[in-house]
Amino acid sequence: MPLLFADPEVSAALDAPTTVAAMRDALRAAHEGRLVAPPRTAAALDGGRMVLTAGHLVGEWYGYRSYDTFGHPESEQVVVLHDGRTGAVRAVAVGEELGSRRTGGLGGVAVDALARPDAATLGVVGSGRQAWTQVWAAAAVRPLREVTVHSRSAARREAFAARVRAELGVPARAVGSAGAAVAGRDVVVLATTSTTPVLDAADLAPGAHVNAVGFKQVDRHEFGADLLDRADVLVTDSPAQATAYAPPMLAALPSYAGRLRDLGAVLAGAVPGRTAADQVSVFCSTGLAGTEVFLLDRLVRVAIPA
Repeated sequence: MPLLFADPEVSAALDAPTTVAAMRDALRAAHEGRLVAPPRTAAALDGGRMVLTAGHLVGEWYGYRSYDTFGHPESEQVVVLHDGRTGAVRAVAVGEELGSRRTGGLGGVAVDALARPDAATLGVVGSGRQAWTQVWAAAAVRPLREVTVHSRSAARREAFAARVRAELGVPARAVGSAGAAVAGRDVVVLATTSTTPVLDAADLAPGAHVNAVGFKQVDRHEFGADLLDRADVLVTDSPAQATAYAPPMLAALPSYAGRLRDLGAVLAGAVPGRTAADQVSVFCSTGLAGTEVFLLDRLVRVAIPA
């Protein structure tokens, strides 16, 4: 019978170092052509869509993630892992935690690859699940000495700061504006549901690194073109997905597409990442397809060692 994982089992088994390492391996595999990861697809249904991302680690496994956009209160993602030799279903994960940790892990790889080696302060705009896993993963790759957080809800940002202090052991404080959250920070995380910019790029310190996780298309975006103009290094985890968005992703517009680099290629040394301490680097997270399945395979290996 396939192994079944719900959110509590995922949370218990996948720590930040394991997750970041898995996502680093996935990005390298995609760059080398071993992970086949086409852009996501969607089926329009009455009142919503079913969205599918799939991946194939050649010779080992294949699988998919599915989720819907109906907005129901108990809607859940499903990730399915098939054995690449027999086709049998090896494992299924149901819930939000695997996908959130996957996105956080990709962000952690970006911080490790692109932020300054001495980066130690982090400012986050957003206080939800995605914001949390970004900070959780960043703390695994840099010795953070302070986190500042802003979101629209004072109660939520205070709770987020308390969680950082309690679970990560990092000093953290809530602040009253996005500008105050990011000013002077070495690493900045944007993880909101805003469809209009929440960041003024002029507030970034020289040498800052930015992980942008939320909306980033031309019709809705949590950052504006000023951030892309400010960026000396512009990177994504899936160039194929970046160009497949409809409407297009801001960073895939003709004025920026020529500068958009593949994070897997940066890891492999095929293209440069940061080359100077004062450069501003920006990671546009799109969610490389197949990475949820990659992480589910790693979860199976952690939960049931050979």
